[in-house]
Amino acid sequence: MSGTQSIFKGMKDVTFDKTISHQCGVTMSDSVDSRAIAELMATKPGIRVTYLPAMIRIDGEGKVEFKMDEISEVLGREMTPHLFEVSTSTHYGRMVMVDDNTVVLFGNMEDALEYE
Repeated sequence: MSGTQSIFKGMKDVTFDKTISHQCGVTMSDSVDSRAIAELMATKPGIRVTYLPAMIRIDGEGKVEFKMDEISEVLGREMTPHLFEVSTSTHYGRMVMVDDNTVVLFGNMEDALEYE
């Protein structure tokens, strides 16, 4: 389920069950940089990108991995994990800076604990 499919549903289409979600993702303010990052992430398997007025959501199931070298290439300038965190409005899931090149969001807390 990659690309620009919306994760939002109308209330008539929402069902409630007692399960645990392993979704994770970020919300970014809409900007030239955010659009470039979203376009890059939309090419990755299992990633959903949703464009909203003034915001862009990047969501995944289980794990979303952001590679700073890939983002730097599409932006044409350096992106670091610290700059990336500043550029996100919010995130859900456990955010882990694995190394100087990789920021991972985990939807499952147990997977993130490996990096504690």
